[in-house]
Amino acid sequence: MSRDLGLRRLRRPDRSVLLAASVTALSMTASGCVVVHGEREVLPATTRAEAAKALERFTAAYNEADKAYDGSLDADHTTGALADIDSARLKAGRANNPDGNPGHAPLRLTDARFTIPKKAGWPRWFLADAAGNKGGTARWLLVFTRDGLDETWEVAYLTLVAPDDVPEFRTDRDGWAEAVPANSTDLAVPPGELSRKYATFLKDGGDAFARGPHTSSWRALREKRSTRPGLATQYIDEPMTNGDYAPLALRTKDGGALVFFTTRHFEKQTAAAGTSVPAPNRNVLALTTGEIRQSLTMEFVSNEVALDPAEGEVDVLGRIQGLTSAKGE
Repeated sequence: MSRDLGLRRLRRPDRSVLLAASVTALSMTASGCVVVHGEREVLPATTRAEAAKALERFTAAYNEADKAYDGSLDADHTTGALADIDSARLKAGRANNPDGNPGHAPLRLTDARFTIPKKAGWPRWFLADAAGNKGGTARWLLVFTRDGLDETWEVAYLTLVAPDDVPEFRTDRDGWAEAVPANSTDLAVPPGELSRKYATFLKDGGDAFARGPHTSSWRALREKRSTRPGLATQYIDEPMTNGDYAPLALRTKDGGALVFFTTRHFEKQTAAAGTSVPAPNRNVLALTTGEIRQSLTMEFVSNEVALDPAEGEVDVLGRIQGLTSAKGE
């Protein structure tokens, strides 16, 4: 499929990665205070107490935004893929419910566990793994990141996975985890290449990814939907790897890695002559520009989490995808 989908992309520009010009590195005192000494030193991204506070603040902001359908209320607490997905969801909600979310139920996250890697330089980041009152028994995995000591912790990735799918992480004697570089070559697929590999797999298939709902089953569903009476559906998949969309990976106890990464997807529905595109729901319409006559092109952002072993197939454990824009023609 060619790129001439006729879609005027409504992308959020990548936020610039903010590097502290004259920073000195974090060092932890016995009291848990943070002191600045130089960014080349390998140190924990944060304290466990601060990580817990970041999760609490995010949850409060997320609930306020969801209740009011107001993206400005949690904009300072999200970035990357989650910011794209969440802001579009809230925009559609506000368009259809100007007075707020009539079905709002506060998100509660409990039994939180924090995996905090030691690393040098910015961004620094950590993983929160919690039980939620939504999503059944799934564990909520949230990756917090920030680009400087004075920045707010923001969630770049949010996925839900089965409790048994959360791996054990490699830690040192103090309990700090190991961040895996994007260019690491001791894995089946370097983390920095996972987004591109996944986009290629969705188009062409292959043996890089294990069978499952986010790989083989998704491809089969697309194939089934690609040609229906009076309607053709085309797909384009693109990697997203820069800035706030960069992959983040943690070393697992078995030598592999748990990798969070982002992709972008386009779906174009074209009606045959004399027919029309099926009417989309009101949330899609709220994010649609142009008039839907013969075609509708939808843009989605998706964030994935995968187990990337030292050898073998990559297993995509979870994926959350959201519509970010659409165009009718």
